[in-house]
Amino acid sequence: MSENGQIMLTADDGSEVAFFVLEKADIAGKSYLLVSDSIEEEEAEALILREMEEGDMVMYEVVEEEKELAIISKYFEELLEDIELKPE
Repeated sequence: MSENGQIMLTADDGSEVAFFVLEKADIAGKSYLLVSDSIEEEEAEALILREMEEGDMVMYEVVEEEKELAIISKYFEELLEDIELKPE
């Protein structure tokens, strides 16, 4: 992670995507990242990523399951009082 909180992730197709890490949380034995494509826009896109380990590699997967997403979103909203997360 860079000084400004930006990380580069490699997508399945091999392309690299930059995200800003807004917060990290460990919940029920799993690690999650709240990331955004921008830290300057009020209506920025945000994703919740679940950390997964495969051997010595760390990978991140977008949380899509509705129940898990609702629980983790609520946790991040409480942690970051000035952020409101809206599902699309």
